[in-house]
Amino acid sequence: MAWALKLPLADEVIESGLVQDFDASLSGIGQELGAGAYSMSDVLALPIFKQEESSLPSDNENKILPFQYVLCAATSPAVKLHDETLTYLNQGQSYEIRMLDNRKLGELPEINGKLVKSIFRVVFHDRRLQYTEHQQLEGWRWNRPGDRILDIDIPMSVGIIDPRANPNQLNTVEFLWDPAKRTSVFIQVHCISTEFTMRKHGGEKGVPFRVQIDTFKENENGEYTEHLHSASCQIKVFKPKGADRKQKTDREKMEKRTPHEKEKYQPSYETTILTECSPWPEITYVNNSPSPGFNSSHSSFSLGEGNGSPNHQPEPPPPVTDNLLPTTTPQEAQQWLHRNRFSTFTRLFTNFSG
Repeated sequence: MAWALKLPLADEVIESGLVQDFDASLSGIGQELGAGAYSMSDVLALPIFKQEESSLPSDNENKILPFQYVLCAATSPAVKLHDETLTYLNQGQSYEIRMLDNRKLGELPEINGKLVKSIFRVVFHDRRLQYTEHQQLEGWRWNRPGDRILDIDIPMSVGIIDPRANPNQLNTVEFLWDPAKRTSVFIQVHCISTEFTMRKHGGEKGVPFRVQIDTFKENENGEYTEHLHSASCQIKVFKPKGADRKQKTDREKMEKRTPHEKEKYQPSYETTILTECSPWPEITYVNNSPSPGFNSSHSSFSLGEGNGSPNHQPEPPPPVTDNLLPTTTPQEAQQWLHRNRFSTFTRLFTNFSG
């Protein structure tokens, strides 16, 4: 009888000890996050989520991209850790973009000793403006007759061959280059971010743009249509010297933050690395034959007339109403993600069908 009474007592002691251990293991969770500073970004910054995040695109993380493009302008220090970098540029100022051959030995041997074509464009970052891009650019053309959105500074550039600018595509330039030789292109962006804000009453925030570079190799017909690599970065463009003032303001704001708050932000980097992205979906511009308004001379750069022919080249597509179907191929799924502004997920869903 006495033996039978001891068993429940032992069970109670064990159960009590387990409950205390479990309570103790949970007691620090709320304190770590803090009731006042709780946010989803804090939760996502926990080690368990970092490990999960880093394990997702494992195949791509080890992948060395064939090219790297570096914009020689500092990134903003006021960007949170998990957000994309943001770089401020001055309107009309020449900024260098270094075109680097990043291939491993034996990779893409078919382009050894050959030229590749890179197409630069400045496009809208916001989906709302992307849907009305053609109208936005046409409005800009009427307000700024004879001007271009994007230009190449030819005298400062090194290693570029046959630079071209279609007068009907104000935001696009292209050129050939040899990956084996030093290549640096200096670009100028002539529009400012506040020109595309909905309300203009002073003090409004400017819209962000993207600088995107798509690089192609020759096919067997000598046309540069075979895609090799694409990368882009986010920018904002200010009136002359405005980018320097904004960078200084961001730096001063960060200096006033506590060390704990600063940990949530990226440092400012001296240069901006363009990150891999999907190729621009509209590829009708990629051809080897001279287009109207192009100058095929290697020694000059045709800007054309900004208010020229109404017979414009096709612009990026209007609002897309297509649905993602189960029969969609992985390549079509990638294009769908890009068109619908889900380009940040293209790596994650690289091999996924609809």
